[in-house]
Amino acid sequence: MDTLQKMRVFARVAETGSFTAAAHSMNMTTGVMSRALSELERHLKARLMHRSTRRLALTPVGEHYLQRCLKILADVDLAEEEASGAHVRPTGQLKMHTFASIGQHYVLPAFTEYQRQYPDVSIDIALLQRMPDLFDGSSEMAVVTAMALPDSELVSHLLGSTFSILCASPGYLGARGAPALPQDLLDHDCLLLRTPAFPTYVWQLEGPRGTVQIDVSGRVQTNTAESLAVSIRHGLGIGMLPLYAAIDDLSRGTLVRVLPEYTLQKMNIYALYPSRHFVDARVRTWVEFLRVHMPEAVRRDEALLDRLAGERVTDLVTEEPDEAGTLSAVVS
Repeated sequence: MDTLQKMRVFARVAETGSFTAAAHSMNMTTGVMSRALSELERHLKARLMHRSTRRLALTPVGEHYLQRCLKILADVDLAEEEASGAHVRPTGQLKMHTFASIGQHYVLPAFTEYQRQYPDVSIDIALLQRMPDLFDGSSEMAVVTAMALPDSELVSHLLGSTFSILCASPGYLGARGAPALPQDLLDHDCLLLRTPAFPTYVWQLEGPRGTVQIDVSGRVQTNTAESLAVSIRHGLGIGMLPLYAAIDDLSRGTLVRVLPEYTLQKMNIYALYPSRHFVDARVRTWVEFLRVHMPEAVRRDEALLDRLAGERVTDLVTEEPDEAGTLSAVVS
């Protein structure tokens, strides 16, 4: 029997005033209770309780030690209650890692909605450009994008999938013209995004005629989609952006989609955490929330992209009279 349990025995005997009553309440024998108290006294080298056949009485040392024991045991009970409750009620700080772009565009907005349901949870989020190590104790879970995950002991949940598109500023296209075919990109300034998952200098465009691979080069390289978007907005060239990093600028008209029938870099979105056992309620409810929220957010962006494409086609259609004097639709 460890010291903590012996302290519980001592406190219960002192509370009930009887070994028999204390033994009954703790589902032990009176002999076990008596030996536990004797071992505790030998460990402390102090008499805690006067014992006789008729009564039990605390010594002055025992009275002082009892108060200490009661405080310690209360703290232990509270700690156990909080720890076990962590698997039931979400509370406290959630520490997580995610990639910078998806963290800013999807994860942080999602947490705003999550916190309306679970106001006792706060978040400490690290924005990285690499796959995090979830076994080093610095975070409880991660949200990442990847074509596929390597074999590991991590628990993974697929949250959805997305893709990248090519974008340029209206000013750049006005000055240089818009490429009509993937091969036309060779005559343009291409802005490059460095990511661990894809080669920097090779763009693989998925379109109506299959996959087209273009070897590109450019004077601007960066490792975050946000900084690349700044370069594109300033007219430095054509760049590849994840849909979620481009959609706001496309909506405002500060970016224009290039080669709109093509997509690039199809990626899955995953939630990762280290263990299936004793998953903290913060992690469990957060992942459950993301499994609903993330696909909805991706679908909203894709629907907006389709709507913007439809509006673009409508804007390009004008009516002009033909030689016979009738009106015909002309796409400029």
